[in-house]
Amino acid sequence: MKITKLRLTKEASNRLRFLAGKTGLTPNLLCRLGFCLSLNEPSIPNPTDYPEEDREFNRYTLLGEYDLLFVSLLKQRCYQDGLELSDLSDHFRAHMNRGVVLLQKRIKGVGDIVELLQ
Repeated sequence: MKITKLRLTKEASNRLRFLAGKTGLTPNLLCRLGFCLSLNEPSIPNPTDYPEEDREFNRYTLLGEYDLLFVSLLKQRCYQDGLELSDLSDHFRAHMNRGVVLLQKRIKGVGDIVELLQ
């Protein structure tokens, strides 16, 4: 598995900017929350729906000290979905992009983040 960088779609980047402005949270934290929301969704996101076209993140900056945890969660989800681990970077990108969209639909301010985490 070689995931070093992640690029978001234009839509996800715009939603991420909106969320950061509304909540005051960093894009890294918002992406992590969204990623978890996406992993919790029963459907499998299609990586081809999320072209690499806008904002770029370094994997280690994005995931920080929790890198191993997030990669393990993704591997477990791929295993449950019957997906090949050779496509892990595509599924990482798909879950991250879908997660930002899901998060933006649920969050209107900091209070919604607190409620989400409870």
